[in-house]
Amino acid sequence: MAQTLIGFLTKYPELAVFLVIGFGYLIGSVKVRGFGLGPVTGSLLAGMLLGYMVEIPVSSTAKSLLFLLFLFAIGYSVGPKFFKAMKGDGLRWALLATLMSVSGLVAAYVVARVLKLDVGMAAGLLSGALTESPAIGTAVEAINALPLPEAERAVLVAHVAVADALCYVFGALGVILFCSVVGPRLLGIDLRAAAEAAEKAIGYEREKPGVASAWRPFELRAYRIRSGGRADGSTVEAIEKLIPDKRVFVERVRRGDEILSAAPELNLAAGDVVVISGPRDVLAEIVGGSGAEEVDDREALDIPMASYDVLVNSRDVVGRTLREIADSDLAVRSVFLRAIVRGGQDVPVAPGVVVERGDVVRLTGPEPAVVRAAEAVGETLYPSDQTDFVTLSLGIVTGAIIGVLLVVPIGAMRIAMGTSVGTLLAGLVTGYLHSVRPRFGRIPEGAVQFMISIGLAAFVAMIGLSAGPHFVDALRKAGVGLFFGGIVVTSVPLLVGLYAGRYLLKLDPVLLLGGIAGAQTMTAGMAAVQERSGSPVAVLGYSGTVAIGHILLTTWGTVIVKLLS
Repeated sequence: MAQTLIGFLTKYPELAVFLVIGFGYLIGSVKVRGFGLGPVTGSLLAGMLLGYMVEIPVSSTAKSLLFLLFLFAIGYSVGPKFFKAMKGDGLRWALLATLMSVSGLVAAYVVARVLKLDVGMAAGLLSGALTESPAIGTAVEAINALPLPEAERAVLVAHVAVADALCYVFGALGVILFCSVVGPRLLGIDLRAAAEAAEKAIGYEREKPGVASAWRPFELRAYRIRSGGRADGSTVEAIEKLIPDKRVFVERVRRGDEILSAAPELNLAAGDVVVISGPRDVLAEIVGGSGAEEVDDREALDIPMASYDVLVNSRDVVGRTLREIADSDLAVRSVFLRAIVRGGQDVPVAPGVVVERGDVVRLTGPEPAVVRAAEAVGETLYPSDQTDFVTLSLGIVTGAIIGVLLVVPIGAMRIAMGTSVGTLLAGLVTGYLHSVRPRFGRIPEGAVQFMISIGLAAFVAMIGLSAGPHFVDALRKAGVGLFFGGIVVTSVPLLVGLYAGRYLLKLDPVLLLGGIAGAQTMTAGMAAVQERSGSPVAVLGYSGTVAIGHILLTTWGTVIVKLLS
């Protein structure tokens, strides 16, 4: 039976790859007290285990194809944030990410020299300790370009996989514990109190404990105007200003059998039925609590409502706070902001939050008003499954060629970036251009996430299969010294980021902890800060650094191989 299975997998290696991915995701989903290895490391471990038991032939072309897809997708997803980080207040977050990334590279180089690691072990040390699995791919490409016998290069590639798996455990766990426990203690702050202060600074109002979020934050209700009440004889414009600092709008007026448009100068009279839109709590508690008679008028309430996701790319909106936008001519009557998504993470909706290029905002209100608001903000993201394969394919080809031709001088050395780094940069530029011109290079979010997930998981699964035959020997050579070396490499950038970010860059402590997690590209670290602080505000720091972290740490795979070879 065993020999039959071995023969089957050897004959059909593509099925072995899918088997490894499946078990890799299964291994990665197992969590102990909230900590898990994740699907990428799980796929690497599953691949090495199967590769150790069965020698599976792996196609180098398939590996490169999947990895280039992944790199283009990751660059595409962070492109808008990467270029935004180079301007204004984002520069401080860019400096934080750069300081941490460079200090991580230096630490990995020094530890590799002290422990006398070969380039494979050193590259795996860097990718695992800094929790940036894409660096495996750039390091492997750089190793395969070395003027060495093929057998020796295969051993070095196996060493990358083994060292990454060995160092990743503390790399991930270390970031989570540092951001949520160690960092706050070193700064001497109470995480919950600091989070409340950060919320107050941006005007974010936390929900009351034990109260669930309203599933319909904005509503449309109808009220009959009472004789002698405040609304009797007032204009529509005056009614809308009765509740200060609240966006409440009169949408329609019924007068007898006639439905009137709510012109600002229209005078209201007793007996009129007014249809009002606004936040649910305002309508239920303030308007309803004032004694106004609510009525069920189906004809008056029958207003086409829309809720659209809009990609922000307007120069009039980017870089301004929600308060500034609400007080400007850009605020469209009857339109409400329901949510902001930045880099796949929900951002608190608060007056002090700055809107950034590439944000996705959810606008709700009467359809014509929402359409006008969307045109002022950016481009509406209508559901679509169409991918611009022309831009995708030519972008990868162009980036790979540029990567081969691009040579960066470091001291006396000249380092060629290679096809992987070139493809990453091509994705970066394409993603940014798409945020500026949404009709260019459109790739649906689902397609991007699929390319990221399957591309990296399948790539490391095949790396694991190739490394399997050398696994035991490489592990014996690594020893405990590599594990403790990984602890050093993980810890150095965390400490540099904490103190430089707080005392040199003067960043808010809670946002800083989120930014440290972003610079290490560890979403779980940011989530741990949110959990212990009871606040979502750490995502503002995370989104400011994660793009820079992804680009630099991925590139370091090539750099460390060149520095040590």
